[in-house]
Amino acid sequence: MGTGPADSWYHEKESAWLYGVVAAAEPDPGRRALFVKLAATAEDQAARWLATRPDLKPTFTPALRARIVARLVRHLGPRRLRGVLAAMKLRGLSVYSGTPAPASHAIPTTVAEVGKRHSSAGGKLRAAVFGASDGLVSNASLVMGVAAAGSDLHSVQIAGFAGMIAGALSMAAGEYVSVRSQREFYEYQMDLEREELAEYPDAEAEELALIYQARGIDMDEARRISTTLLSNPEQALDVLAREELGLNPDDLGSPWGAAGSSFFAFAIGACLPLIPFFVMVGQTAIYASAGVTSLMLVAVGVALSLFTGRGAVRGGLRMLAIGGGAGIAAWAIGKLLGATLA
Repeated sequence: MGTGPADSWYHEKESAWLYGVVAAAEPDPGRRALFVKLAATAEDQAARWLATRPDLKPTFTPALRARIVARLVRHLGPRRLRGVLAAMKLRGLSVYSGTPAPASHAIPTTVAEVGKRHSSAGGKLRAAVFGASDGLVSNASLVMGVAAAGSDLHSVQIAGFAGMIAGALSMAAGEYVSVRSQREFYEYQMDLEREELAEYPDAEAEELALIYQARGIDMDEARRISTTLLSNPEQALDVLAREELGLNPDDLGSPWGAAGSSFFAFAIGACLPLIPFFVMVGQTAIYASAGVTSLMLVAVGVALSLFTGRGAVRGGLRMLAIGGGAGIAAWAIGKLLGATLA
């Protein structure tokens, strides 16, 4: 990437200024102390950069973007702005992730022992369930509305099929952009970490130690942990990504994989209320579609209860009420439009 001493000085000064804003807005004393120390570390780094160019006499004024972020932090709190602050190159934000600190009697020495996260398999399954739910509710509402408007069977089939394809493509495009953006953000942050680790490894180790100290570990032991973890070049960047940035490389996934799974999950859900209109006619198809949709809504609600921890029956009935309400509203609107435009 490569930036000159003046640019590096400015970025460190801006980081120090933002750390101060975060510290002032942070109600927890331990976290506040962490960000105060990180601000002091950034000021030290800025002084080092300035020492390399004694001829420079720069002045610091926060950029417009930094001032906007600072105002948001003051109003919303740093936890809610964690992603934005990470993009501003602030460290220590993993203290908001709920990641447990390493136990004092079991110092981690590998990436596998640092910032452990739950398996991403559960997250993928949950995303698939939500995608199928979206397809089910949206396309059932669409075909019910079109049917209520008095359209013939062929029109309902075309509308339902078009809704299924359009919705699935929209979901796939959204997932691709989302995951691609996450990967680009991660890659950008890792490039910054790689440069900083090469330029001043001792400062990076100290920042990591401050994070562990904020989680309740004695500072001497925190320094031993950070030095041990960063001594292995192959794992140092992963450690910093997890502990300083709160990013888990294992959860990033593939943009194309996310797009494909979203497409198929939505399409599967969307095709279910449409099937009766290809094998039945008239009111029978409408009743069958409503019945299939209702059963699947209950099934989705039960599946979601596995992730929420709530009762399966309650989850199924709640999903039925939500999806059923959407279908009834679409039916009523279709009836109204059919009568108005007839």
